[in-house]
Amino acid sequence: MATTQVILRTKIDNLGYEADIVTVKAGFARNYLVPQGKAYEATDQNRAKLDELNAKRAERLSQELAEAEKVASKIKKFSPSFDLEIGQGGKAFGSVTSIDIHKKLEEAGITIDRKAIQLDSPIKTSGKSEIAINLPQDVNTTLTINVVAKES
Repeated sequence: MATTQVILRTKIDNLGYEADIVTVKAGFARNYLVPQGKAYEATDQNRAKLDELNAKRAERLSQELAEAEKVASKIKKFSPSFDLEIGQGGKAFGSVTSIDIHKKLEEAGITIDRKAIQLDSPIKTSGKSEIAINLPQDVNTTLTINVVAKES
């Protein structure tokens, strides 16, 4: 298979970020990346444009970092409460999952990827729990949730 090198103009999932020089199949570059304006051919003239793309990349990264830190501070201040129904003998009906936590965050206006919530197993006991949240740009925070047992 013939391959070629291109310089990415924008971030492309599973391929790279702007200003990255990547090797792709010639047909992918010729039929998709270059016509869509997502990449340049990696010629000597286009390599001279790398400084401009690196500046654009640095600006985007700083904006993403600022946004992630802002979201992390909101998460740190937020402390949702969940009701967990308890039957006879103290057995829990249901549990608190990452989906439930994600819904509470969305209701509070905090938008994150559900996969960022690091919950090893569903919570089936009452009390306070600390949940790790991994945001983009390696920003990590914890969310304290309170699970309240309700008799059914």
